[in-house]
Amino acid sequence: MSDAILSTSQIARKHFDKAIHEAEAAGYDPDVLARHMLGCVVTQYLEKRSVKDVRSELTFLADHCDPETDYVFMRP
Repeated sequence: MSDAILSTSQIARKHFDKAIHEAEAAGYDPDVLARHMLGCVVTQYLEKRSVKDVRSELTFLADHCDPETDYVFMRP
């Protein structure tokens, strides 16, 4: 996989999984790490996006985070 071009999603997942593993190995709660990563994401967003836009993005994700729910925008 090192020679293949990774998608942005694959890059993010690879680094997130590594960070979770590193946090667990150091005895930290993975949820605490995830909270800090989310803070990093918000900080990055705010470098180029308005607070209103970031809030909208986070609200959308929060409103649609249940993997067991079908949403209107999903196609069969």
